[in-house]
Amino acid sequence: MSDDASVEAGRPAAAEPGGPVPRHVAIIMDGNGRWATSHGLPRFEGHRRGVEAVRRTIAAAIELGIEALTIFSFSSENWTRPEGEVDELMGLLKLFIRRDLQDLHARNVRVRILGEGHPRDGEIQAMLREAEGMTGGNTGLTLAVAFNYGSQNEIARAARALAREVAAGRLSPEEITPARLAGALDTQGMPPLDLLIRTSGEQRLSNFLLWQAAYAELVFLPVLWPDFDRSWFEQALKEFAGRERRFGGIDAAGRS
Repeated sequence: MSDDASVEAGRPAAAEPGGPVPRHVAIIMDGNGRWATSHGLPRFEGHRRGVEAVRRTIAAAIELGIEALTIFSFSSENWTRPEGEVDELMGLLKLFIRRDLQDLHARNVRVRILGEGHPRDGEIQAMLREAEGMTGGNTGLTLAVAFNYGSQNEIARAARALAREVAAGRLSPEEITPARLAGALDTQGMPPLDLLIRTSGEQRLSNFLLWQAAYAELVFLPVLWPDFDRSWFEQALKEFAGRERRFGGIDAAGRS
């Protein structure tokens, strides 16, 4: 059986419509390198096909009525990868912005950037700012791109910002509540995270949205990211719809 046939055999049946739709979905897009290896291709081709999966996922999120989609495009730990691979990833990001920004804007998508940006490449920084500026007034899907992002660093940055407010006398320590800290995170103003999806079969958060995922539903899918499509997306939404979210409380039958 060919690789493509194997993918088709493992593809989930289309999810039945209906059920609650999450307002905010986040995705850890894992498996590009393994996909390339399994197809006898260089890792770069896996990343390139991964960008195609991003386009499919954005289109599906718009059609499914999701308010916010956060994608983990490049972690602060990814800088440890070989320099050539990092350069290829940066090139793909630039290409994506150049090719897709106008289309995203035309589709009323608002782009948000999470993380600290590129520490050295001024061109990428400018492009990311342009994407946010051009689409800032749009009212459709919010697409949050986590770039040079690590959740522990994000929480530490938020804590430092609040500490500066306390030191300046503008805030008392007693006023630092979970809501106040959440308002200092990169995701401030976005809907609470409802569903976090990770592809490739790995079952960990990898320093992604640790605070935001406190009461999110987690769905781990066996598909490698380049093969992720609407049917897999709908499978995750179907699983989400079938769960009872109690947020620490009890259900109608009195179960915790």
